[in-house]
Amino acid sequence: MPSSLTDEDLLAMEQRLAATQTGPWTSNVEGRDHTCGSDFIQTGEGAARGEDIELSGATVADQDFIAAARQDMPRLLAEVRALRKRLASSSQQ
Repeated sequence: MPSSLTDEDLLAMEQRLAATQTGPWTSNVEGRDHTCGSDFIQTGEGAARGEDIELSGATVADQDFIAAARQDMPRLLAEVRALRKRLASSSQQ
């Protein structure tokens, strides 16, 4: 059973996220999203576009998950912090 997330855990997650290439990340799968080339994750967009990420041994579901995590993690971290703040506020009343 996983243990509760500490503030240090959340900070470590934020630091790992901050060290990644600019988002959004978009999963591009040959035959689904384009018709030639390989499967890849596009990082950033426009002038902020970064290097493409190509995975070896990943399923399409793995690639989609990894790409979505770049957008999901900031939202999850913000939600956890907001809920903790609300909980702390209600317990002080």
